[in-house]
Amino acid sequence: MNKTELIDHVASESDISKAAAARALDSVVQAVKKTLKKGGQVTLVGFGTFYVSKRSARVGRNPRSGEAIKIKAAKVPKFRAGKALKDALN
Repeated sequence: MNKTELIDHVASESDISKAAAARALDSVVQAVKKTLKKGGQVTLVGFGTFYVSKRSARVGRNPRSGEAIKIKAAKVPKFRAGKALKDALN
């Protein structure tokens, strides 16, 4: 499912316009981004938790030449599925 299909689904299930559903979805995505950028986490009970993890610097290999390259440390977004979501899939 892509963003357009998700907007269509939300609009039909909530009985709102597609424009309103698109604004709502964009608002949720922006709120998650803003919270993660501040180092916080977003927990949606029954769905899961978005959080930030730190990846340390490491040495990797260039697949073409095989030479060692340095990969910088980075903050990466992660998602941990909640119990209700896991149960719904099994």
